[in-house]
Amino acid sequence: MKRITKHQWKNIKEWTKFALAIACVVVFIVYFIFNIWSPVRKPISVVVPRGASVTGTTNYLYKNNIIKSKGLFLFSIRLNGGQIQAGEYEVPRGAGVWDVASMLAHGRVATTTITIPEGFTIIQTKNMLMDASFLVGDVNCDKDVPVCKLRDGDIFPDTYRIARGTSRLAVLDLARKKMESVKNSFANVKYPAPLKDWNDVMVLASIVQKETPLKREMPIVAGVYLNRLNINMRLQACPTVVYALTKFEGDMHGAPLLSGHLKIDSPYNTYTHNGLPPKPIANVGYDAIRSVLKPAKTEYLFFVADGHGGHKFSKTYSEHQKNHDDWREIKKELNK
Repeated sequence: MKRITKHQWKNIKEWTKFALAIACVVVFIVYFIFNIWSPVRKPISVVVPRGASVTGTTNYLYKNNIIKSKGLFLFSIRLNGGQIQAGEYEVPRGAGVWDVASMLAHGRVATTTITIPEGFTIIQTKNMLMDASFLVGDVNCDKDVPVCKLRDGDIFPDTYRIARGTSRLAVLDLARKKMESVKNSFANVKYPAPLKDWNDVMVLASIVQKETPLKREMPIVAGVYLNRLNINMRLQACPTVVYALTKFEGDMHGAPLLSGHLKIDSPYNTYTHNGLPPKPIANVGYDAIRSVLKPAKTEYLFFVADGHGGHKFSKTYSEHQKNHDDWREIKKELNK
């Protein structure tokens, strides 16, 4: 074997250094073209409709100056599987062609959250969803599927993380499935007398939910109403009257509830009908449900607002009248 001279070793080293330098330049150019070379100067939202073609999307991105090269984008899409996914995407400032292609190919859609408040009715929830501009579609449907037949008590109020561009019906169905899960978690819990089934639990929980926002009060309020039911005393719950008056919307929009309203002819009016209303009057959270299933053991039969966001509870009607008089004085001061 012929021995390599020092001069030859020197030449090999020089060529190796040169080759490495060329390789580094090539790598940098490729990296620059695919990851740094970007026309995106500020974050921009991109919506890829269902059924959109790769070619059509490429043309849209190029026309709107989101990519510099159609060829490079198509090549990047091919390296990422060759397909794109529908949805709304948030393209960040400085995103290169590879970033955009990878985002669309792997469906890394823009996400957000939406909160369904505790105590909202189905009507209120649907109105809120219609006002959410990042959602699509209608809230009503005619198909024979569960989400098209929602009633109050069927969905679970919570904060849901969703993709921007999600359909409104999909959000409702997500909340419906969450309520099914919550219901199943209470499957082995014994219902307190005189409640007979899950509907009774949800009806009373919806009244508790509307009566007080305070978690610590909910078991006491539930106990008051259970005490009334057990002695066949009318619940006389104002939220049930509001529900009937507003045709199941549950919101008076600032209008006062007057004494004449308490005479409305409705099975939901607990001032004129004994027992529970036929169905829930709102969608309820976990605390309201738990308060009904594990109510406070109390002899209270009455309660009235205390002017500080809570309530005063009493065992006798005379105590209740005094508390009511105190509340009237507080309201006078508040009105001043």
